[in-house]
Amino acid sequence: MMRAYPETYLDDAMNALGDMFDYVVYDCAYNLAEFYSFFLVSGVAYAFGRGAPKYVAGLSGPELAAAVLWKTKGERPQAEPSENIDKSPEYWAGWILAYYQWYTGRSFAELNELGITTDHLLNIYPTLHEADVSKFVALADALIEKNARGRATKLQTIRKAVGLTQKALANEAGVTLRMIQLYEQRNKDINKAQAITLARIARVLGCRIESLLESEPHIS
Repeated sequence: MMRAYPETYLDDAMNALGDMFDYVVYDCAYNLAEFYSFFLVSGVAYAFGRGAPKYVAGLSGPELAAAVLWKTKGERPQAEPSENIDKSPEYWAGWILAYYQWYTGRSFAELNELGITTDHLLNIYPTLHEADVSKFVALADALIEKNARGRATKLQTIRKAVGLTQKALANEAGVTLRMIQLYEQRNKDINKAQAITLARIARVLGCRIESLLESEPHIS
């Protein structure tokens, strides 16, 4: 399995996301789910999830929060970070979320859509915060597998909207039927498809390549 970015950044990334969650809740008085929605649309989540050094290793948790709030609300937090010895449930939620995003290579937005929400993380904190990360991974994998079964891929949604069967799309795009099936079943990651393959499929469907991808667009 491909990880989201080199493991050398992982410890810093986990601590930064944990500190950000703790800071916005206890020092800035934000509801965590509300702030997380800002994070997802800010462009910071995309850059962090792709392992941009500035975000996963170059900024502290409060600095990450400031970047999110500036990009989404045009304001910067005024609260000074407090010094907490004990790690809060919110810290753990950010810490484990950063790990799982790195481990799976999925975007934060996709994980959120598939049930790995901040509310879910806080709900399981009492049970799992002292457990090995492998137990969380197993639980999260099972939840995602369950929730993904009924969710159509963007490729499938667009293909059906234009009235093409999988076989017709494969023939017109010059790719194999099996490839289309694997992408639509999420057994093959369309985000890692060759550019020429995506271009052929997009041409037949009359859409942009970006419309076929299963992650949010980059916002600088």
